[in-house]
Amino acid sequence: MKVLLKEDVDNLGYAGEVHTVADGFGRNFLLPKGLAVRATPEVMRQAEAWRKRAEARRAEMRAEYDLLSERIRAVTLSFTARAGDNGKLYGSITTHQIADKLNQKLGTEIDRRKIGTEPLRMVGEHHIPVRLGGDHHPEFIVTVLQEGAPVAVAAVAPAAVVVEEAAADLSDELEPEAAVEAQA
Repeated sequence: MKVLLKEDVDNLGYAGEVHTVADGFGRNFLLPKGLAVRATPEVMRQAEAWRKRAEARRAEMRAEYDLLSERIRAVTLSFTARAGDNGKLYGSITTHQIADKLNQKLGTEIDRRKIGTEPLRMVGEHHIPVRLGGDHHPEFIVTVLQEGAPVAVAAVAPAAVVVEEAAADLSDELEPEAAVEAQA
């Protein structure tokens, strides 16, 4: 069956294009949802108008996706889960959990099926892609921490600041020559 696409259809084509599709796909999916019409000579005359409208809509979407991509790249999510000694999780962090937390943080409605590929099953840092559309595939970072494990980075940073502040206070109390020797 030959159809003329009225809207962009993932994995098929863009609005205004003519494609040959399986009869069942056209009759049961594309036509009832209003995504396409049968490619008849009368309809083919309207194709150029649909192409122009679709190109304008795609340009708007590209601009929107550019802004959203920058926001997504700046996101870092953190999850805590039970894991074994080897770092393997007893369960997994699902794409549904990741999507919920991402949408909550950004205030968006990104579908969970567009996020990542598989559930996360290991402790560590993971780069997760988001398939917004076409050539927009920003990645963000998801950190999975082991439940009950000490966080080394957080524990070291405050101690280092305290030591530096104590050294600065001590050097203020010492005479200028002693302060130079304390810094060396």
